[in-house]
Amino acid sequence: RPKCYDRCYDRCYDRCYDARQEAGKEEVTAMADPREIEVAQKDLPLHCPTPGAPLWSRHPRVFLDVTQTGRVLCPYCGTQYVFKGVAPKGH
Repeated sequence: RPKCYDRCYDRCYDRCYDARQEAGKEEVTAMADPREIEVAQKDLPLHCPTPGAPLWSRHPRVFLDVTQTGRVLCPYCGTQYVFKGVAPKGH
């Protein structure tokens, strides 16, 4: 592990903690709970986090196949995506 690892980790953790505190307790609690988001064909290909997610709550981008079963759960944050509409051809 590089010598700067602990210093960088502590600085990043503090910055993220401060951002969560600024967001307010109610919003942080709501973001911790799994959410359900409806998506349509125009939202494909689907990835989480979505572009509108707050910067402090972002995780690595993961692409999700919601058309196969109509529902998919993000493995990072637990957000559930529900596909509404007709599945595109070829999927």
